[in-house]
Amino acid sequence: MSLMIPILNNPAGDIRNDALQRPVKSASDLKHVVSAVYEAVIQQGDQALIDLTQRYDGVELSSLKLDTSIITSIGDQLDSGLKQSIDQAYQNIKVFHESQRLEAQKIETSTGVSCWREYRPIEAVGLYIPGGTAPLFSTALMLGVPAQIAGCEKIILCSPPDKSGNLLPAIAYAASLCGIDQIYTVGGSQAIAAMTIGTDTIPRVNKIFGPGNQYVTAAKIMAQDYQVAIDLPAGPSEVLVYADANADPEYIAADLLSQAEHGVDSQVVLVSTSQEIFDGVQRCLEKQLSKLPRREIATQAIANSRFVYYDEITEAFEFINDYAPEHFIILSDNYDSYIPMIKNAGSVFLGHYTPESAGDYASGTNHTLPTAGYAKSYSGVSLDSFVKKVTFQHITKEGLLNLGPHIVTMANAEQLKGHANAVTVRMNDIEKS
Repeated sequence: MSLMIPILNNPAGDIRNDALQRPVKSASDLKHVVSAVYEAVIQQGDQALIDLTQRYDGVELSSLKLDTSIITSIGDQLDSGLKQSIDQAYQNIKVFHESQRLEAQKIETSTGVSCWREYRPIEAVGLYIPGGTAPLFSTALMLGVPAQIAGCEKIILCSPPDKSGNLLPAIAYAASLCGIDQIYTVGGSQAIAAMTIGTDTIPRVNKIFGPGNQYVTAAKIMAQDYQVAIDLPAGPSEVLVYADANADPEYIAADLLSQAEHGVDSQVVLVSTSQEIFDGVQRCLEKQLSKLPRREIATQAIANSRFVYYDEITEAFEFINDYAPEHFIILSDNYDSYIPMIKNAGSVFLGHYTPESAGDYASGTNHTLPTAGYAKSYSGVSLDSFVKKVTFQHITKEGLLNLGPHIVTMANAEQLKGHANAVTVRMNDIEKS
């Protein structure tokens, strides 16, 4: 198998802009399809979900919801070795996300004026776990663990059924670890629409989480039109590797292919300040690709990929920050010196022995991350994603007498006499007493 990945030398202008693009369907095409799915769910509810599941997944469902006993029995089918690995991943993810708890800090901003912020869990959340050619049971942990720690009252999970209409045993087991017992065998954009609109069987939620294909991402974005929040736009997977002359081409190729095998619309990019590294990586890609069971998918993804060379490390990192990768791997002995140069990335993997796969499964960080350049403005999923921050303030009589005149002055300057009056009546009452 011969791969010809283009090498862009110090790209600038339009060539550089093209190199920053992702292989995506047009927004209008996606919106047309997803709008029809939403309309079907609004009009027909559960029946639309059953019909769409048969159309897209080739599965005829008699029921959308799994009984708790069935979830347990499905999970029990799991191999003991895989259970142990999932248990270890669960523990690491739990430790990392529990460390994100913050205690409320009461601050006296001025004499007699106290302000603080407290966390409240989002009451109802919906977790979407991708199925398709590679069901991501690990995502059940990545979303279920922080939802569990946050204390969300209602946690529901949607995932496409297998060909027999059941749930993947590993998803059932991971969900059970996270205390999730409301599971529905529906996937795709119709699952997002169901959690957004609500049906007789699937409840409406306040916020939807989880990665998916471009249709799932488009459905999540549309959910916001119905006052349902989303975690982030998490579409087709991507990785960018920066490697210097000392990096091992075998490692680079393996990291690129680990993302290329996700789907045909995945993208992998290699950036380097060493011209010599590219030939070695190309050879290793061809060798490793031939051994992958999902090589046809990976080969199509590689067609969306590119090698980028820059003479200067500063220009290389300017390109990387503009690309804003979902996963960013630095294969260099000098990774520490590059950390301050990173502005935009979903999750960063430092050094020769930190493959992106570690973050996907078991190191503890979350793998639900912004794609398609959204890392410029979004963070990956964390404990914060499952809570709201409510601010509080308390003002004493002394505090209002001190701060009140400033409030009145500012309110009057904005022509908001009612605002000023709410302070003035209190100040007058205090001064009389």
